[in-house]
Amino acid sequence: MFAFYYVKGKFVFMETGKSSHLKRKLGTFDVFSIAAGAMISSGIFILPGLAHSQAGPAAAFSYLLAGCLAATGVLSQAELASAMPRAGGTYFYITRTLGPGVGTSAGILLWLSLAAKSSFALLGMAVFTQFITSIDIQYIAMGFTVIFVVLNILGVREAAKFQVTLVTGLLLLMVFYFIAGAPAMEADKILPFVPKGWKAVFSTAGFVFVSYGGILKVAALAEEVRDPGKTIPTAMLLALICITILYTLVVLVTAGVLEGSVLDASLTPLYDGAVQFFGKPGGILMAIAAILAFVSTANAGIMAASRYPVAMARDRLIPPFFSRVRKKKRTPYISIIITGTIMIAVLLLGIESLVKFASTILILTFMFDNMNVIIMRESRIYNYLPQFKSPFYPWVQIAGIIGCGLLIIEIGILHIGMSLGTVLLGYVWYFFYGRLRTARDSALARLLARISSVKLTRNLLETELRHIIRERDGIVADRYDELIESAPVLDIQGQISMEEFFHRVAEKLERPLKENRDKIFELLMEREQESTTVIHPGLAIPHIIVPGEKKFAILLGRAKEGIIFPDSPEPVNIAIVMAGTRDERNFYLKALAATVEAVNSTKFEKDWLTARDEHSLKDIIIFARERRFV
Repeated sequence: MFAFYYVKGKFVFMETGKSSHLKRKLGTFDVFSIAAGAMISSGIFILPGLAHSQAGPAAAFSYLLAGCLAATGVLSQAELASAMPRAGGTYFYITRTLGPGVGTSAGILLWLSLAAKSSFALLGMAVFTQFITSIDIQYIAMGFTVIFVVLNILGVREAAKFQVTLVTGLLLLMVFYFIAGAPAMEADKILPFVPKGWKAVFSTAGFVFVSYGGILKVAALAEEVRDPGKTIPTAMLLALICITILYTLVVLVTAGVLEGSVLDASLTPLYDGAVQFFGKPGGILMAIAAILAFVSTANAGIMAASRYPVAMARDRLIPPFFSRVRKKKRTPYISIIITGTIMIAVLLLGIESLVKFASTILILTFMFDNMNVIIMRESRIYNYLPQFKSPFYPWVQIAGIIGCGLLIIEIGILHIGMSLGTVLLGYVWYFFYGRLRTARDSALARLLARISSVKLTRNLLETELRHIIRERDGIVADRYDELIESAPVLDIQGQISMEEFFHRVAEKLERPLKENRDKIFELLMEREQESTTVIHPGLAIPHIIVPGEKKFAILLGRAKEGIIFPDSPEPVNIAIVMAGTRDERNFYLKALAATVEAVNSTKFEKDWLTARDEHSLKDIIIFARERRFV
């Protein structure tokens, strides 16, 4: 792990050490189960009756519409997670996109809201536990919270196994409900299908949108996922598709087996529906399914919520002890314990308005993720290299921002005010604590600099993304990479002659080669007279042998208007110069092969000519090569 710290009057980039490293143990089905389990709770076991009272049988279509709107955020977060698989999910993306001030507020908001939402998922079991036991729901909820804390401390794999078991049982029971209930549907109960008009259908889609909010929790665990660039997008999209279809079919069956007046007044719609077509045993099965759903949501919640403080502590925006992990299992035990404590406190408070507050934050999360993708892409940071790209950019993101904005307006001014108040407190904390301890670049700064043509002197974000890509893809930095990272760069304005270019090259290479610039120039000219070093139109790789031993240097040259080589029919825009002693011949051949491999990659020339600065030019060379896996 790496971060930027304030040390002796300046900001430096350094490794944070193994103390906060999390192990990659989660596979595709683990992530699918966490995402699916985070979605299935009150959204399907309580809300269908209320949704039916607003839209009639077309409430099933409202669930489908809400799932389509949720897909905008899922596609955006899948892209972000594949590019930056780090603990903290949306917090991490917001901090790198909009800056640490916004990131601090977002991190605190997401952490508290997700913890509160998980607590109320457990309280939501009260409606269904009454069919099985008379024990006070608060004691049951607290007991489950303690179990989840222990499970998560023992290891994320253990917690995920528990989640897989819960979700497998839950999905089987939901499929049973559809298969058993479909034959019992009556046409007169679902016709007319849209009795209250399409406007009611769309407004109800906003009402049930929160049913999909939990899917974004999974990105907070990205650092613990194997092959996150492929696993997270696949698991998130599969979970969303499966749950959207399941929601739609289950609500349709429920509307088809219950009288409209009964369903409108029901807070246990699936229980009542199962009793209708399968008797009391069916109702008990649905009560068990509901309990499994609320438990899986709470477990997924504590797994995800506890990763936000870890990410914030690494960035030194909150005290560093939040990022401590167990030596053996690599789980963030302090963050897990504190998150569990917050959940128990919420259970004792029982403040229902916190539910809408948490829902507001979840909707804001979808908005931010769509915004993050737009800013990241438009900033044109070369090291933003997602392995999954959201289709139909930017229309998907724009639709998501507008749609989620309309949903927030419907929630009400009170909960918007609560969110803004928490944002203000987060800014105050950042101003007096985080601002003094960390430096952080943002993609927004890059975008504004590109628009205004202002040159930025810091490249902290690019450096961090370079390390993330290497860790994500298991790339080993070799000697060639190290030479490229330290290579001098000539970014030439206007058109120049080959002789003038070689004079500038000789000046740049004099120090690394410890050789007189006139001698270097002479060798470059002699080499060109032997045979041209222009490999193909627009590209030249001049290379020379210099006196001495154990010397090797590379220079990167870009000339948008071109360098005029006498024997080249076209001006050269890309010039990569190599110089080394005779004993470095073997390495020279390897460096030449690596360079040719890089320049032959797709879109290399376009990327080279449009790169923002010398750091981007170096990254284009480094990441255009074939991967050197660990």
